[in-house]
Amino acid sequence: MKRFARNLLAVALLPTAAMASEFRVSDIRLEGLQRLSAGTVFASLPINIGDTIDSSALRLAARSLFASGYYDDVRFEEDNGVLVVHVVERPAIDSIEIEGEKAIAEEDLLAGLSDSGLAEGQIFKRSVLDGITQELERQYISQGRYNATVEAEIVELARNRVQINIDIDEGSAASVRHINLVGNTLFTDEVLMEDFEMKESDWLSWMGSEDKYSREKLAGDIERLRSYYLDRGYLDFQIDSTQVTISDDNESIFVTLNMTEGEQYQIGETNIVGELVVNESELSRLVLIQPGMTFSQILMTTSADYMTQRLSNEGYTFAEVNGVPEVNEEGKVDITFFVQPGERTYVRRVEFRGNTKTADDVLRREMRQMEGSTASNIAIDQGKVRLERLGYFKGVEVATTEVAGTEDQVDVTYTVEEQPSGNVGGSVGYSDGYGLIFQANLQQNNFLGTGNAFGINLSSSKYYKSASLNYTDPYFTPDGVSRGFNVFYSQRDYGSSGFTPFGVDKYGAGVTLGWPISEIERISLGLTYNHSLITPGFSPAQQIQSTPGDINDSGYQYWAEQSDLLNDGGSFVDDPDNPILDDNGDPVLDDDGNPTFGQMYQDDPNDCYDLGTSSITGSSFIYYSCALNDISTVEDSQLTNNPPGFIDEYGEEYDDFTLRVTWMQSTLNRGILANRGYRQSLVFSATTPNSDLSYYKVNYEGQIFQPLTSFLTLRLHTRLGYGNGYGDLDELPFFENFYAGGLGSVRGYNRNVLGPRTSSAEYYAGQQVINSDGFGEGTLVNANGQLVTQLSGTSQRTNAFGGNFLVTAGAEFIFPTPFVKDQRSVQSSFFIDTGNVFSTSCENGELNCYDFDVSKLSGSYGLSLTWISGFGPLTFSYALPFNYDKSLEGSGYDFIERFQFSMGQAF
Repeated sequence: MKRFARNLLAVALLPTAAMASEFRVSDIRLEGLQRLSAGTVFASLPINIGDTIDSSALRLAARSLFASGYYDDVRFEEDNGVLVVHVVERPAIDSIEIEGEKAIAEEDLLAGLSDSGLAEGQIFKRSVLDGITQELERQYISQGRYNATVEAEIVELARNRVQINIDIDEGSAASVRHINLVGNTLFTDEVLMEDFEMKESDWLSWMGSEDKYSREKLAGDIERLRSYYLDRGYLDFQIDSTQVTISDDNESIFVTLNMTEGEQYQIGETNIVGELVVNESELSRLVLIQPGMTFSQILMTTSADYMTQRLSNEGYTFAEVNGVPEVNEEGKVDITFFVQPGERTYVRRVEFRGNTKTADDVLRREMRQMEGSTASNIAIDQGKVRLERLGYFKGVEVATTEVAGTEDQVDVTYTVEEQPSGNVGGSVGYSDGYGLIFQANLQQNNFLGTGNAFGINLSSSKYYKSASLNYTDPYFTPDGVSRGFNVFYSQRDYGSSGFTPFGVDKYGAGVTLGWPISEIERISLGLTYNHSLITPGFSPAQQIQSTPGDINDSGYQYWAEQSDLLNDGGSFVDDPDNPILDDNGDPVLDDDGNPTFGQMYQDDPNDCYDLGTSSITGSSFIYYSCALNDISTVEDSQLTNNPPGFIDEYGEEYDDFTLRVTWMQSTLNRGILANRGYRQSLVFSATTPNSDLSYYKVNYEGQIFQPLTSFLTLRLHTRLGYGNGYGDLDELPFFENFYAGGLGSVRGYNRNVLGPRTSSAEYYAGQQVINSDGFGEGTLVNANGQLVTQLSGTSQRTNAFGGNFLVTAGAEFIFPTPFVKDQRSVQSSFFIDTGNVFSTSCENGELNCYDFDVSKLSGSYGLSLTWISGFGPLTFSYALPFNYDKSLEGSGYDFIERFQFSMGQAF
């Protein structure tokens, strides 16, 4: 201002004689321009060629040029009728450097500076910079940073440019040492401050910022305190005064709130007045607060919101309903709801923004608000929810705006933020259940933005190899009938993933049709052809294939000569003509130094004795009591006959047609990482009568999200399954059994380990024997003439077999993930899982097998984190198991697996 006044004074006192009187401007000459164009000057100069001007006109011209903000100095001269305008341009801002900011992000600071007129390329104004530094210091003080300083340095550069360096010392935020409430007699300090955002410092305060003072926090807490009293009928409650005191060292803050509680009021009458475009009886049903109840502000405002929503559903988009309480003569509160519906509105246009990949018609077919029809908030919101459930978008926002120049039209705009909805290419990942996973795929749930799902997948892991092609059109017809088909081939090696050893090779194809039966429900019908080939593993379980089976299939060689016999007294029976022991009891050696063998023929296996083994002194050879001398002498009575396994009865290869009926209901707010609503599905599948195997399965899955607080959500979930045979088949095929354990089931346990386990395979005991041909394998025979059998393996608990009855359930407490700004793609929870697999027909020596028993439900608790990353879903969990069969520990199998993760399955 001083410079501006000085320049005006200079203009007023120009010594040129010509300036003392009027003169006609024959031309205008500009001097001093560096960056600005002549047009910029002329645009602000209120003098044109041909004008007759005097000192007063020049003073007005100077004010106009200074007002543009482009000049530090302006002078006028006359040169033979030519008006010479001398200007000194203000410097331009070349760059802005900010250091020391932490509490306020640098991009926010730069945005604030730009809004105030300080940005790279703009004209530098010192007054603006001074005002901004002072405002920044005030902002830090409002955050409790009383020792914060903001200093600005101006560095002059060539070509009339400057660099602005802003150095910020944020200092430390003062902590709230004590909050003192004065005047509360009805409620304790602890109760009133329970919902305060600002907390007093304690030994845990270092973990967060709740004890850090800010003006906004205090204002919010005062409003919460006022709402607490008003919601409980204390209509006269008021905050009398607020004192904030800071300690001398600027590190501690003491807050005192003085209040008057007043009297508690009851409701007298409730009335609805105004322009009632909706029947009053309908609006009255939406009033939550009734005569005789204690006054509650939240019930009053909620009632007004409900009525506003009801009016908006009838097209009154900008309706207003306000509840006004008034104390009557009886000392009660009468509430009057004033209804102002405004004009009935119609939707001119529904628009979409942010969908760079997804076609507009994919979004438009999810709309329930049609263009040209009456605006309905419930239909508009329903469109938002349906878009979120697609799973294509990280977020969806909707805005309703008035059409300029009209009073009864609005535009509805949906703004979406797309996220990956599939993958194209290849992947190498790892899952603790499947090990290394190799994939080559094209999988898109929003294929080319059409909303159709299409996939070609090739996968390979230690457990699973597959190739598949699938396609689904969710809008095969305009009214939402879906159609899909798939073709597949797969190989599963169950033995490599904790199951009992067997393999299943499958190929087939299927088709599915789905129908919407309401906004939240669908039903679908599918038919699939399956060709299955079952391959028993080495030493198959008795439930799969009976062992030891036929002696000719055992793989042992049977000898026609007896290596040695013991008599009834346990002594060796020796052939005098061919002794195997000399007089000292040592083996008789031949010319090559090898023991000779007595040749004794045994025609009747019953003459063999089960007397164990004996060592010949000085020899490492071990002689057994008897080895079968002639395979032709084995009779059925000497064999072990176990009950037949599944393959023994039904074969190894099947052709089945499976009919599948699915009912699904969902109100989830998002397709991925939902946190509101519920979802449940019921699936019934059964093979058709012309199939090789006749069986059915029923599956139910359900989950519900219930908000507990503004940041804590409870998720309850369950999965139930049951299956059995029908017709000629009295059991569920073992390769269709249910399994439990691991991620997606009961965490903390290895994959699929819970529930029934198979008995080990049985085989004829083959041992080393000696005969005239040297060493070989023979089959032991006991004293009763039966072939001796033994079980395979060292543990009978390492092979999961599953069952036909599945029960799992759990609860999760979902909370915000610390240090993550965008919570939409990440979810953290504390969980409790429980479940097990049962069997309604335990047989053939199954272990750990029992019918449903609540006491047999195993469980775990722990923490889980899921992140939707560019590599696909990443899930981590750490769980502590409880109520499990502890005999399974130390059995040679990793039964417990506390840390589990799955990552990189798709990108």
